[in-house]
Amino acid sequence: MKVNEINILDKVEDSLRACLQRIPFLEIESLKRELKVGDACIDIVATVRVAKQRQRLALEVKNNGQPRLARTAANQLARFLERDPAVYGVFAAPYISPQAAEICIKEKIGYLDLAGNCRLTFGQVYIEQGGKPNPFAEKRDLRSLYSPKAARVLRVLLTDPKKPWRVQALAEEANVSLGQVSNVKSLMEDREWLKSSDAGLLLKDPESLLSEWSGNSNYRKNILRNYYTLSSIAEIEADLANACDGEGIAYALTGFSGAARYAPSVRYQRAMAYVSRDVESIAKSLSLKEVTSGANVTFFIPYDEGVLYGTRQIDGICIASPVQVYLDLLGVKGRGAEAAKSILEEVIKRSW
Repeated sequence: MKVNEINILDKVEDSLRACLQRIPFLEIESLKRELKVGDACIDIVATVRVAKQRQRLALEVKNNGQPRLARTAANQLARFLERDPAVYGVFAAPYISPQAAEICIKEKIGYLDLAGNCRLTFGQVYIEQGGKPNPFAEKRDLRSLYSPKAARVLRVLLTDPKKPWRVQALAEEANVSLGQVSNVKSLMEDREWLKSSDAGLLLKDPESLLSEWSGNSNYRKNILRNYYTLSSIAEIEADLANACDGEGIAYALTGFSGAARYAPSVRYQRAMAYVSRDVESIAKSLSLKEVTSGANVTFFIPYDEGVLYGTRQIDGICIASPVQVYLDLLGVKGRGAEAAKSILEEVIKRSW
């Protein structure tokens, strides 16, 4: 542990006390820090009395409760327990993800976090509580992993999940720095979503990545312009494509407009599209009237050019990538989630 070590250890001890106090016949006799046995060192060792028997708990504390750190903690505890098998091992962190909790259960160690999630099973004691959300709402790693530049890397990985990437090639494809790729790589490895092979970096768990990303994505990051037209939706989409192609403006249909191309069963009454620049001039050339209500055309001015990565041509019109259309649809009212599910099942998952 390197950051705020004392503070975290204090909080873990408080959480451990709160957890164990639920057992009326259990008494905490002592809490010791940084106990070393041979070459193994444990952050906290608690001695408790259950009825007339003593039990020692060895707590390995990490600043991060993601799967990779859980596995590392389990290995460190295993070395310690080799010398004293009677000790019960526990992984502790500020917040332990559900995936990390599963690793702890599989490795037959307990876990405990500062949010109140825990599972401790030794002797006559069984304490389990889950479902507590991460209390650290402003998670720096989440902001980093889903920041505009980092999201460019994620789009590349999800567009072709089975393709291995060298770091340099990935940075060039995503149009970001090597440092940005390294940062994303580290955060994804902590979650065990990325693995290294002789051929390069390979996406290991696209479903978990997309699931977490969807919870940290909102199409309203873009600037929205709403319009009304008497033209049909099909006509306005075709006219938009012609106008943007004629002016050399990057664009891509998204939302329901994109979903209808990937999953034809989707029905909709509003055209949605990314338009990278000159939105006013395009709207004027299409005779669109900007409105505050009753719109049937919405233009998204991209918050980052990465949203246009992986666009496809379908019937001569540019469509945002399935992943981008999926993310955008999740926030759209009026059956947006239903359309997103169709894209996920019929298009995205088939590439996994």
